[in-house]
Amino acid sequence: MVVDLTANLAGAYCAKMFTDAGAIVTRIEGASGDPMRRWQWSGEAVNGDGPLFRYLRHGQRSFVSALGIADPLLAEMCATADLVLTSAGPAEAAARRSPDDLIAALPGTIVCAITPYGLVGPFADRPATEFTVQADSGAISLRGIRELPPFQMGGRIIEWVGGAYAAVAALAAVLRSRSTGHSELIDVSLCEVANLTGTNFSDLFNSLAGRPPFDPSVPPRTVELPSIEPTLDGWVGVNTNTRVQWEAFCLLIERPDLIDDGAFAALATRWARADEWNDIVRTWTRAHTTHEIVERAALLRIPVAPVSNGRDVLELLHAAERQVFIGDPTGTFRMPRRPYTFDGEPAPEPRPIPTVGEHSNEVPPCRRGRPSRPSRPSEPQPPPLPLAGLTVLDLTAWWAGPSAAAIFAALGADVVHIESTRRIDGMRTAGGAFFGRDQWWEYSAFFLQANTNKYGVTLDLDRPDGRALALELVGRADIVIENFTPRVLESFDLDWPVIHHANPQAILVRMPAFGLDGPWRDRPGFAQTMEQITGLAWMTGHSEDQPRIQRGPCDPNGGVHAVFATLVALERRDRTGVGSLVEAPMFEAALAVAAEPVLEWSAHGVLIGRDGNRSPAAAPQNLYAGRGHEQWLAVSCETDAHWAALVEAIGRPDLAREPDLCDLAGRRRQGTRLDAIVGGWVAGREVEDAAGALIAAGVPAAVMTDARRTFDHQQMSDRGYFESVDHPVVGEHLTPGLPFRYASVDRWIRRPAPTIGQHNREILGGWLGHSDEELEVLERDGIIGTRPLGT
Repeated sequence: MVVDLTANLAGAYCAKMFTDAGAIVTRIEGASGDPMRRWQWSGEAVNGDGPLFRYLRHGQRSFVSALGIADPLLAEMCATADLVLTSAGPAEAAARRSPDDLIAALPGTIVCAITPYGLVGPFADRPATEFTVQADSGAISLRGIRELPPFQMGGRIIEWVGGAYAAVAALAAVLRSRSTGHSELIDVSLCEVANLTGTNFSDLFNSLAGRPPFDPSVPPRTVELPSIEPTLDGWVGVNTNTRVQWEAFCLLIERPDLIDDGAFAALATRWARADEWNDIVRTWTRAHTTHEIVERAALLRIPVAPVSNGRDVLELLHAAERQVFIGDPTGTFRMPRRPYTFDGEPAPEPRPIPTVGEHSNEVPPCRRGRPSRPSRPSEPQPPPLPLAGLTVLDLTAWWAGPSAAAIFAALGADVVHIESTRRIDGMRTAGGAFFGRDQWWEYSAFFLQANTNKYGVTLDLDRPDGRALALELVGRADIVIENFTPRVLESFDLDWPVIHHANPQAILVRMPAFGLDGPWRDRPGFAQTMEQITGLAWMTGHSEDQPRIQRGPCDPNGGVHAVFATLVALERRDRTGVGSLVEAPMFEAALAVAAEPVLEWSAHGVLIGRDGNRSPAAAPQNLYAGRGHEQWLAVSCETDAHWAALVEAIGRPDLAREPDLCDLAGRRRQGTRLDAIVGGWVAGREVEDAAGALIAAGVPAAVMTDARRTFDHQQMSDRGYFESVDHPVVGEHLTPGLPFRYASVDRWIRRPAPTIGQHNREILGGWLGHSDEELEVLERDGIIGTRPLGT
């Protein structure tokens, strides 16, 4: 059972994930109901409960309590729950039990707090919204063209993904508690979620380069080229993460000469000659329809998608054939289904939402009987990591899959990452910027972060001896995870029937971009593709500019949803003794957190678009230029109290008396005027001084952090989010860990990412028992190795 005391979107989505997995979730509301019941993107009043609330709260219970945790019945409910979710940080401790108090009062219960900056550290009590957190984390600084201010990742994406990270952290702790009796305090920081998912590890790349001096007045923001391009009838999204994909793109636009010339092969060259490159590309794309380009690009295996909004995504043939959108029980709107399946079974139909306080007078389910918790050890001792004792065979590549396997490893599983000397993990090629260095393929910040704590083994799965060794590892594994297009695993003859026959207890986790069936099953897709097709790009960028990709969050989002599904499958295996096939497509994980455009369109005919750095949840909200070059201050007023504090701080108390500005809807209508007023106040000041004055007054504000220099961010540094990791090739660097802390865990990273084939002998010899002579033959034949073929 889960008790939800949260007051933010991240908490609500975390609770939804537990509901979708079959948990009994009780939402604690005030007498007037959860404010999210009245939420609508347009800000206009709604009759009854809004679609976002319905999407998040289907099948939950509602308990009204004016006393909070002081209510005896609620206190008993929390004491007998498996999990208590809260968004209360230290500042709320006087009015509500702090998480520390909750954990002390609830032995054996898991308490998960989801807050902007975390429960500890110098910023723990700082007023914040998602927008100011994005700015402070470094995430905003990377995005945009230099002619316009940088922009946020739209759609409150960090709260959605933060809720998913909280769900994984909490479920792992709950599963451990059931076997050991250990409680846990989990501390989720949305600032760290934003840094991990939204900065492309710019700080770690900068560290790998030796932290060369750079001009802080020169912005780090860039856009990908090619990316979202205009067509004859709309927009099309592509991305070229590899040289092969870029060359295929040159063939697509009928310019094979660019391949021979090679002038635009480097992304840095495309940035430097952006006008020339864009003219070449857009002369061709504007002469063809989106559909025509998508079909041609797919034949060339270029990651491609139509750039969709909340209306268009509902009309996608692939989505329709896979039935990824389902109806609300009232039949009033469409919404994404649960983004994973077990053994192909359809997810349960959503149940109606509760009315306010519908279950306040009922005996809580936890009082009707639940499995008893084991007794806690008599002597205090650190509990084992939640997944200690499990073995994971990691066949993934790039970022989404490896980030999932990295969570398994951080939480204690033994994870063996497999790649081939003929086909190294594609994310290693991000180290190409260091091409002149020996073993340049070890210099990818993405690989170094997403593969910590893993063992590294090389196997050529295209050859019988390599496949046979993989099956030996399958025989030892609890989990096998992969994220190829479906045809790849099938070509290796390692799909579900084979895995299940080799080890009936193994769980196979498949993370194809678009799923195991449907017309797009064999199409490749990356984070950019998901952002383009789901509506996230449509919500990102300036209104006067084109749609822009968010550049990152959909990869770890796909990974964290796959991890949650796997943890649910582990619980199923504990009950049945048999493993499951888990299907967790990136597309559907992205749709789950990009739900609002679909909800608003299908419920109200509202087409959500991009609006720069503004938000339907706050006004004024924007980046404001301070004194000097590229000095930006993020300000965001979500509440009337924030607004009252802002006008006092900037010396304009008269604004508080204007009737048209007395509520959020009125302030949103006058956004341009308010931007001019706040921007004028910020313009003559140092941004650090302006931020300090506003924060002291209780206004959410933050200086935009340069993503290349987040290692010395006071809050993230004090919390130990960056961990020092000593790698045998690249040396010692501060590396992001997980965006949540366990009270029982000092650090998440215990081992650096492996070099290619680093643990061949330890795993194939020590684990599987193959002799040195056998391994020498395998290496001579190219089945295993410690360098990419041809280097």
